[in-house]
Amino acid sequence: MDTRTSPARLRIEQIQEALRDAGCAAVVIPSSDPHLSEYLPERWQARQWASGFTGSMATLIVTTERAALFADSRYWVQAESQLAGSGIELVRIPTPAGAQHADWLCANVARGSTVAVDGSVLGLAAARQLRETLARCDIVLRSDLDVVAAAWPERPAMPSAPVYEHTGREAPHARAGKLEQVRAAMCDAGATHHLISTVDDIAWLLNLRGADVGYNPVFLAHLLLDATGATLYVGAGKIDAALAAALGADGIRVAPYDDVAAALAALPAAARLLVDPRRTTLGLVERSRATRVEAINPSTLAKSRKTEAEAANVRRAMVEDGVAMCEFYAWFEAALTDPGRRTPITELTIDEKLAEARARRPGYVGPSFATIAAFNANGAMPHYRATPESHATIEGDGLLLIDSGAQYLGGTTDITRMWPIGRISDAQRRDVTIVLRGTMALSRARFPRGTPAPMLDAIARAPLWEHGLDYGHGTGHGVGYFLNVHEGPQTISRVVAEPAMAMQPGMITSVEPGVYRPGRWGVRVENLVLNVAAASVGNDFGEFLEFETLTLCPIDARCIDAALLRSDEIAWLNGYHAMVAERLAPRLEGAALAWLRLRTAPI
Repeated sequence: MDTRTSPARLRIEQIQEALRDAGCAAVVIPSSDPHLSEYLPERWQARQWASGFTGSMATLIVTTERAALFADSRYWVQAESQLAGSGIELVRIPTPAGAQHADWLCANVARGSTVAVDGSVLGLAAARQLRETLARCDIVLRSDLDVVAAAWPERPAMPSAPVYEHTGREAPHARAGKLEQVRAAMCDAGATHHLISTVDDIAWLLNLRGADVGYNPVFLAHLLLDATGATLYVGAGKIDAALAAALGADGIRVAPYDDVAAALAALPAAARLLVDPRRTTLGLVERSRATRVEAINPSTLAKSRKTEAEAANVRRAMVEDGVAMCEFYAWFEAALTDPGRRTPITELTIDEKLAEARARRPGYVGPSFATIAAFNANGAMPHYRATPESHATIEGDGLLLIDSGAQYLGGTTDITRMWPIGRISDAQRRDVTIVLRGTMALSRARFPRGTPAPMLDAIARAPLWEHGLDYGHGTGHGVGYFLNVHEGPQTISRVVAEPAMAMQPGMITSVEPGVYRPGRWGVRVENLVLNVAAASVGNDFGEFLEFETLTLCPIDARCIDAALLRSDEIAWLNGYHAMVAERLAPRLEGAALAWLRLRTAPI
């Protein structure tokens, strides 16, 4: 591509012109919005708009002379391709939590300069770290300027989808009880007020859902609580009169979305405002006179621990998802071998047919993330997504990776499976088997209650490390209850453990080790697991937890080299397949049932 006519190149030039007009040397453009969400409404896709890079996480730095995108190893291959011709430099960072962009600014911006960032999309904790790093280099951080807005006149408007109530069996706990629980935590923290900006926390706390953010049933809002009431700051027209009345009965007032900053500024100096520095933006609270009490949102901890009623609903959702998967894979394998088929099967076909199978299930709402159907070399990009312009046809020989998930009224699913297409090589089978051993090792683990989740990461990696293999992403993320497919506070990954990451009963987490060979293939085997009390473990050393595997779908034995598995690993796999068959068979018939029986046969 000619860099002189690249859309990204032209947009970078517009941003550089706005920088010069503002008297700034550089701007930091994070992948975030005023709620610090992972998936962003179009209005806050500034980093993607400016760079052309579509990965979900990265930081873009634009100076008056150059531009650089900072991305971790999940996105390196994708970023190289999408940045080609843009003139934007790719800076490879080792982990998503890295702050190398701050060091890069110190090395590439003159002392005494000013760096801009939109404080309304920068978290308090991130702002503190960035400001301290830049100050050591005699660089000033200006957070009251949105440089991108000046260069992006056609910026999309706020989303306007209506908010609705999550009710019935799938919402077993009333919001009044949840509000009481959060207020008790406020009192324990010595706070008179509490600001919540994370949209999944608000949705969980108020038993509300929406459609403002792709794949996550949430809506844009802020919530300000005091000892007796609360105000929900939300877009006009998103809550109808009946819902407003229902909220009012629980002491919740509805106010315009943009009024939250003024409300915070109006709090008396004697107020004590509880905020989560990792889940609240600098721009929202920096003008408040209230004393800040910084701690993790109580709702973040509470919603991570699914109750028995919620866990029962999740198990039912897993059955529905498993039925859909069996129906899809039965069709898929038959279609691959159908000599009369006239249209090719592509990665896009897989996405389409999976969605159709899930849409037939009761309680289905939509996908929980963009389906990753990645054949051969495409599988080496952990966050690959097929597009009409660039996708593979499923033909010939190779490995197919399918990572998909769904939102049901009673739970959220996320599953990755490997499938052999034609003949697969011994090397491919070896990689799948070693990764599966990592999945099984962690799935079978027992650990004391309160163990920091990051400590468990090495259990999944150990079988890979034996063979000199590793992967650049985390091993597991928390999963919401008909909410975000990625939620905290627990994370099974190579990060510094914090107290809030302690493993507690009721948490749902993914287990997804992988191996990626650029230009060749990628492997990942993923299940969701639930923290439960460990059976038959004495209490001389305290309470122990173990994982209940929730995901119900066969693991294709044709991709496995059984000679690389120990007898106890084979027993686990056969036991898992027996459970899958027992749970799903009563709900299946015909070709889907026959496929299930075939793929769950003991090895």
